[in-house]
Amino acid sequence: MKTRQVLLALLASAALLAAGQAAAQQQRPIRLVVPYAAGGPIDVTARMLAERVKDSLGPVIVDNKPGAGGNIGADIVAKAAPDGLIIGIAATATHAVNPWLYSKMPFNAATDFAPITQMVRVPNVLVMNAETAQRLKIDTVADLIRYAKANPAKLNYGSGGNGSAGHLAGELFKKQAGIFALHIPYNGGNPAQLALLSGQVDFNFDNLATAAPNIRSGKLKAIAVTTLQRSSTMPDLPPVADTLKGFSIDTWWGLVAPAGTPHDVVVKLNQAFVAALNAPETKTRFATLLAEPVASSPEQFGAFMKSELSKYEAVVKATGARVD
Repeated sequence: MKTRQVLLALLASAALLAAGQAAAQQQRPIRLVVPYAAGGPIDVTARMLAERVKDSLGPVIVDNKPGAGGNIGADIVAKAAPDGLIIGIAATATHAVNPWLYSKMPFNAATDFAPITQMVRVPNVLVMNAETAQRLKIDTVADLIRYAKANPAKLNYGSGGNGSAGHLAGELFKKQAGIFALHIPYNGGNPAQLALLSGQVDFNFDNLATAAPNIRSGKLKAIAVTTLQRSSTMPDLPPVADTLKGFSIDTWWGLVAPAGTPHDVVVKLNQAFVAALNAPETKTRFATLLAEPVASSPEQFGAFMKSELSKYEAVVKATGARVD
């Protein structure tokens, strides 16, 4: 009898211990790795969502790990335990451009991650120095193409560097339009925009959120957005695709977990973050960044990243850009 009581007591203790461990596991914060520096649009949107999901997921700690074009932070996620406690940001650079830009990658963008949901789309915009556009009588994409064909090798454009979004957009534009414009790389997006504002370059493909203040002040003339459809943030701007069919090259980011993360964990994360993305307050706050929330299923986001990886292979190879 005593033996049975001892066994029951031991079993009860084991059950309590297991329950306590499970509770402790649930209380452990989720670490959200942002592979870029604090303060940028990706970091800001990640922090907004981390705040909104705390009631359903518990605390989510944003951890900035910048470097190597985002590869350092993405690699941390790729190599983390697949338990849902470490998730991260997948972006155009880390999961579509860098695999073709870097000769050696620390992770496989196609196989090392479990997609959770897309978060955001930020259109890029084709902009010109307002005085240059007026002098050359360029108001539309068709005007720019017409001028370039009539004046071979007279146009140039700037970007934040070889392999940057602005560089790739410019090369894709040149290829589809059948024109030539000299690419002038700068050490970052801000120097490239300053070169455009001072008239050193003729046009840029810039992030809409970055270019918007100078567009509104009249210093830059916005010609078109680079998304397939008009952007809700600047609905009067036509897409480049209205002139060059199929042209699409914008900035996006979303959430991923390490490959092998259990399906039920991915579903729980997806449901929490999708609810946060669809909240009216989120859309209002994202609008101040000229960012459009894009909630999706894990399957939809996975298919989207696969298509983007394939698209940028052709674009990067066409530019001949390499980082190392």
